[in-house]
Amino acid sequence: MFVKLQIDNLMKIVKLKIAKFKNMSNQFIEQNQEEFNKAIEHFKKELGNLRAGRANPSMVEDIMVDAYGVKTPIKQLGSIGVPEPKSMTIEPWDKNLLKEIEKALSLADLGFGVSGESTLVRLTVPQMTEENRKAMVKQMSEKLETAKIAVRSIREKIKEAITTAEKNKDITEDDKYAYIKELDEKTGELNKELQGLAEDKEKEI
Repeated sequence: MFVKLQIDNLMKIVKLKIAKFKNMSNQFIEQNQEEFNKAIEHFKKELGNLRAGRANPSMVEDIMVDAYGVKTPIKQLGSIGVPEPKSMTIEPWDKNLLKEIEKALSLADLGFGVSGESTLVRLTVPQMTEENRKAMVKQMSEKLETAKIAVRSIREKIKEAITTAEKNKDITEDDKYAYIKELDEKTGELNKELQGLAEDKEKEI
């Protein structure tokens, strides 16, 4: 009976330690989860802005236009349409902004053909050449590395918080190594996700 009570008490202690580890681990990572999410979403947006031979509103929607003396993204000034795979139209709600939108698109130097019409601006996406494709893949690789650096930076921030917690006796040394291991696993998953997004984009290009 005494041995059974000792075993039961030991199991309770183990369960409490496991629960404590899970809660503390979630605290360290979850406090910075939003930053991880932003790094992933930013990379997705960067990939969307890469021209892959097909028209996509994300290529131009954030280009800033001088509207009424204020820099404003195109998506807030009118509707963006994709009537054909290699063309886009931007129809401003205020036709007085046609020239300013056309000017902003030309200055953005996206490699599109830009032409102003009576009620809209038309963009033509040129055919992708092998030279352009190689340049775009290189550009994508650079953006991928930037995204990975952002993830590593967030990891270092969390690791520092874990180390500080151990120095302050808030967690044990064993806890610290366990939390850092989980953090590395999380970072590895995010880097794998980034790599997968890049590979999918390269296939599209």
